[in-house]
Amino acid sequence: MNLIWATRGRTWGFRFLLDGGYPDPLPVHEEAFAGLEDEREACRRLGERVALRFPDPLLRTDQAGRVIPHYFVAWGPVADGVASVEDGLQKIWPLIAGIYDQAWEAKLPPSAEAIRSALAERPAQT
Repeated sequence: MNLIWATRGRTWGFRFLLDGGYPDPLPVHEEAFAGLEDEREACRRLGERVALRFPDPLLRTDQAGRVIPHYFVAWGPVADGVASVEDGLQKIWPLIAGIYDQAWEAKLPPSAEAIRSALAERPAQT
């Protein structure tokens, strides 16, 4: 899947849960969000990529009480039609919402392999 996803859980710290196939997704992530560091919500298209950030839709928090942010860099069909945070909430969030529901309170984050497997098992979106 053409998606980089970074977030944190209730007890586990910020990390990349999906790497978009990059051995190191950090440079792609940093480039996508450059200049948006102070924005709580953001959606910006850079060429074929879309950078998307928003607070957890259920306002889940970490142990310190901070609302957890979700960061995405998407391209290809996953990014088609995403031009705003609302678009991302409608198109990208549903792809991973169930996975995050299970991962948020887990002691350890899910592996990228487990996430990819769960995504592959989803019925085709129409």
